[in-house]
Amino acid sequence: MSPSLQIADELLVQSAQSAKLAVDALLRMRREDGYWWADLTADSTLESDYILLQLWMFPPQGKEWNPPTRPLIEKAVQSILRRQLPDGGFHIYPRGPSEISASVKAYFSLKVAGVPVEDPRMQRLRERILALGGLQRVNSYVKINLSLFGLYPREHVPSIPPEIMLLGNLIYEMSSWTRAIVIPLSVVHAANPMSPVPEGFHLDEIHAPGVSFAFARSPRLVSGKNVFLAIDKLLKLWEKYGSKKLRRKAVQKAIAWSLERTHHSHGIAAIYPPMMYLIMALDVLGVPRNHPDHVEAQRQFDNLMVDDGRGFFFQPCFSPVWDTAIAAFAVGETQMAPVDSLKTTADWLLDKEVRLPGDWCVKRPNVEPSGWYFEFANEFYPDIDDTAMVLLALKHARAASIPRQQTVIDRAVKWLLAMQSKDGGWAAFDADNNWQVLADVPFADHNAMLDPTCPDITGRVLEALMEHGVPRSDAAIRRGVEYLRRTQEADGSWYGRWGVDYIYGTFLALRGLRAAGESDREAHILRAGEWLRSIQNADGGWGESCASYDNDTFSPAPSTPSQTAWAVTGLIASGDVNSQSVRKGIEFLIETQKADGTWDELLATGTGFPRVFYLMYHLYRNSFPTLALAAFLNGKGA
Repeated sequence: MSPSLQIADELLVQSAQSAKLAVDALLRMRREDGYWWADLTADSTLESDYILLQLWMFPPQGKEWNPPTRPLIEKAVQSILRRQLPDGGFHIYPRGPSEISASVKAYFSLKVAGVPVEDPRMQRLRERILALGGLQRVNSYVKINLSLFGLYPREHVPSIPPEIMLLGNLIYEMSSWTRAIVIPLSVVHAANPMSPVPEGFHLDEIHAPGVSFAFARSPRLVSGKNVFLAIDKLLKLWEKYGSKKLRRKAVQKAIAWSLERTHHSHGIAAIYPPMMYLIMALDVLGVPRNHPDHVEAQRQFDNLMVDDGRGFFFQPCFSPVWDTAIAAFAVGETQMAPVDSLKTTADWLLDKEVRLPGDWCVKRPNVEPSGWYFEFANEFYPDIDDTAMVLLALKHARAASIPRQQTVIDRAVKWLLAMQSKDGGWAAFDADNNWQVLADVPFADHNAMLDPTCPDITGRVLEALMEHGVPRSDAAIRRGVEYLRRTQEADGSWYGRWGVDYIYGTFLALRGLRAAGESDREAHILRAGEWLRSIQNADGGWGESCASYDNDTFSPAPSTPSQTAWAVTGLIASGDVNSQSVRKGIEFLIETQKADGTWDELLATGTGFPRVFYLMYHLYRNSFPTLALAAFLNGKGA
């Protein structure tokens, strides 16, 4: 046997051993009911907003602020301070630079919670904020939140009129998450509250001298941004002189819409910001704190709090369906688990299928409800990515009733096909949610006003559809393939909207194209493989920074297990099973695996809102390496 063949055989043996360790570890992590659920963590802004909400709910008396939640506030303070950077600021992703909005949120919450401004940590934070442009440079949602306490001039805060509820289906041209945030927030905004702060409290010391509080106008005289700024001025006049009757009607419709979306759901949209704003909206409307709607809204919000041996922090939402689908698919791809080991998982997933109409029905009114959401319960918002991932998991996870499983699969496949957008791609929650003009509204600087199609979801959907019998010749498949060809970057990569970033997009695009029958000799496939090999780190792994979104190009970072797994899996999908790049990537995963079969990962590899909010999925570090090892073994015929 030649040395190279012997090395290859040894690597296969090591890969199989590593995969078995990983599968055993994943199966140990599974919950009794058959699902996986790991932590989902973000940055310090969630704890900062928690303190702001406590100030709202328990107004101070004079100079003193002693809310009943003081012990939790103190824990939030310590949680925030633990993440302060050496330069004094706060980042929005691990190893990232200080970011102005996160830093201002931290300063406000720490100061109002009682950390003295003379504290060296506060002094460093104040200096960093001023160096970043001061309070005036924060994003619109921070300005809105501070304006509720008189800490930012209301005239320089974007108007969010509840009258948008009276403009037909306009709200459904926003992304689902923006819609869920903006509608309860519009109720708060309409009340024009001025919640008290402790006597003498202010943020004057972080105002940048000589910098205007007004909206920054576009240098182009005629631009969408300037048009919306003019509209904003008109809206402010409307708030003063407009029809009070019309406003009451709009507010009633907005709160009814918001409360309806708490039904069959763990909170409105089952995500932190809308849940917080709904509590505030119920308050400004005078709903008693002991009213069932208020109690439920508070309960669901509080459920996002973690206060145990893991520390004190808030999760932005829960991810059990997503975690379960990825883990089950990875375990199944290894073929190393007993045949019936995923039966309870399949049954749990089938029980989570959406069977009620949701917001997506506005664009697709005649489609039977199906699909899966991300969380434990969120019936109004099944998402396309989760649905595709669950369908892939159900390739291996066989339920107690196979006929029932096939019925659900058939329904979900039809739903996915119906959710394809006109451009041939798939988005996250809606179809054709790409009305670009809305990206210029003043409160759109969270960089996620719309939900356009993206290569990462499109690639996963193609793979799922092909796995469940949709033929390559189907028009939807061919349109999806053309979409991916059209959206490939000049360097051969694909953009990743929901994972960081180009490695993620490229891995999923390649898997989708392979499933759809694209030859690995096609130029776009070869270019993608060459790009992945070109960005490999010296240690054999792959890593990419969240800064890729800021730079609009790949930005390297230390190797992570999940991103290494994406790159290896993408290369294998491109037809490359034998290169040194693949071998070194597999070796990296084997060498960094711990004795218990798991991996460590310190960087954020998930994306919430590009440039604004990033996520650490704590199961990614284990599920995706397992999938990569399976892809390598299967690709080698092992």
